[in-house]
Amino acid sequence: MGQVLEGFAVAMGQALLAEGAVVIPGLIEFLNASPTAFHAIDEAKKRLVNAGYEQLLEREDWKLEAGKKYFFTRNYSTIIAFAIGKKYVAGNGFHIIGAHTDSPCLKLKPVSKVTKGGYLEVGVQTYGAGLWHTWFDRDLTVAGRVITREAKNGSGSVSYSHRLVRIKEPIMRIPTLAIHLDRGVNDGFMVNTQNHLLPVLATSIEAELNKEGVEDGSGNRGGQANGKNGNERTTTNSSKHHSLLLQLLATQIGCEPDDICDFELQACDTQPSIIAGATKEFIFSGRLDNLCMSFCSLMALIASSYESSLEDETGVRMVALFDHEEVGSNSAQGAGSPVLINAMSRITSSFDPASKLLEKAIQRSFLVSADMAHALHPNYMDKHEDNHQPKLHGGLVIKHNANQRYATNAVTSFIFGEIARKNMIPIQ
Repeated sequence: MGQVLEGFAVAMGQALLAEGAVVIPGLIEFLNASPTAFHAIDEAKKRLVNAGYEQLLEREDWKLEAGKKYFFTRNYSTIIAFAIGKKYVAGNGFHIIGAHTDSPCLKLKPVSKVTKGGYLEVGVQTYGAGLWHTWFDRDLTVAGRVITREAKNGSGSVSYSHRLVRIKEPIMRIPTLAIHLDRGVNDGFMVNTQNHLLPVLATSIEAELNKEGVEDGSGNRGGQANGKNGNERTTTNSSKHHSLLLQLLATQIGCEPDDICDFELQACDTQPSIIAGATKEFIFSGRLDNLCMSFCSLMALIASSYESSLEDETGVRMVALFDHEEVGSNSAQGAGSPVLINAMSRITSSFDPASKLLEKAIQRSFLVSADMAHALHPNYMDKHEDNHQPKLHGGLVIKHNANQRYATNAVTSFIFGEIARKNMIPIQ
């Protein structure tokens, strides 16, 4: 099993540590293209398709072949990709890297329309355990997925589609209160997430002027096309969300505001990820937890799944990028769901439908849960024990926890460490 896993693990180590002209710019590109989990999965799909992977659908039968490469998504925010060795038979093991696509953020509420003191604000709720004070005074926008209604060639029938959206310009900001009105702020910045963490979209006056500006000569809004009054639509979005926000989204997607049926959006920082530092050794970016491991895992799978590398492979090489890790992983597309075990079961039964070999396959498998580790902070060195201080340039971190918050034990730590040492990949 160690030799089988080695090619996959080495590819991941090289993806993490290589300083060539491809890996780091690729990571920066991936980060900048992935403001949300939906966008991250879309980027992953593009890379997998370009590498010859075939997309499967969970609701359909799978016809799998040894030596071939596949992937499927769930909720457009979780993806499982795998390459089947040419010598694979049912009951052989799976060699898996797991990571997650989500990060703490501010998600728009189902009713986001807030008007206070002459301002249009956007109601948001916190997702995960974030450093919420860092969201103040940033140039914010929105991104996520939108469900739209589309007419079918004058037939009177309609269809509905899932669309990714991202407004690249900064359209919102959460302004900090001036120090003149809060002299004690430097004694401790306390954030009331319900009252203080609302992005400002526009002033009421300017929004009204903008609304009048888009009306046509008949007095109808641009969103009431084809002679239909907005009241005839089945949606009531204008009562739940600011018309100005809906217009911005519609313009970005290329539809009418009334064609937006629903959405899942989050606030995003427009500042791009960059390579920085005096010697260009740092990556300044949000969402490194855990888009960094998502990218490296994905690239490791792709790099280790070209046809000749699968020639002698007896197992299945797999990457699982899950959503909702930041809130407990217990959703239908989280790591606590059956999505991974379902995939393993379907792969096994595809090669021997009459047998029950999944339990045997699990015992022959190895999974690396790849997430980020907290490096030693020079300004807060007391937050680490003297004997446990992960450092930049120190190599991959193997995490342990006596209370089983991590699954590492002596056997798995040894296997991972031995593969790294054999290939001169530093660990700590």
